[in-house]
Amino acid sequence: MLAGTAQAQDAVEGKAADGKKIAGQCRTCHGIDGYAKIPIAPHIGGEPASYIIRQLTAFRDGTRTHEMMSVVAKTLTDQQIADVAAWYSSHSATATLTADASGAPELCAACHGVDGIAAVEDAPNLAGETNIYIDTQLKAFRLGKRKHEVMSAIAADLTDEQIRAFADWYGSVKLEIKMAN
Repeated sequence: MLAGTAQAQDAVEGKAADGKKIAGQCRTCHGIDGYAKIPIAPHIGGEPASYIIRQLTAFRDGTRTHEMMSVVAKTLTDQQIADVAAWYSSHSATATLTADASGAPELCAACHGVDGIAAVEDAPNLAGETNIYIDTQLKAFRLGKRKHEVMSAIAADLTDEQIRAFADWYGSVKLEIKMAN
């Protein structure tokens, strides 16, 4: 508990204006507004800063790997990570369902929301993600290639059909990201 308190006190305050400059290197895949430009990259605009910081730090430290993100994050300082997280988290993400809410995957909705806007801080937004991205991430959790204390256990028992249904649900949600001024 004391280590967590020390980490919280040592947390670096991010500056969105500085983060916008750093986000220039993110724009090819994630867009300057955080709306992904390629199907294998997630939308990151409107994600909580703490979530973005955890993911970038994991890529930098090697606890999460990706051929592109590991290389990009490797050079980022704690301040740069906090700044880029401040930039992307300053945007607002809204989702519009394109199907009846009763069809939402119950297993996912408690954390990721019926509409794909996360209901808990540690969960990413899934609204509007491509089904290939969601499918790939769920299978990575299922196979142990990606680890998370909650998602690894959930994904371990999912069938390919369930994964595809969850991916299709969230992929069908219309996502809008509004950049901060």
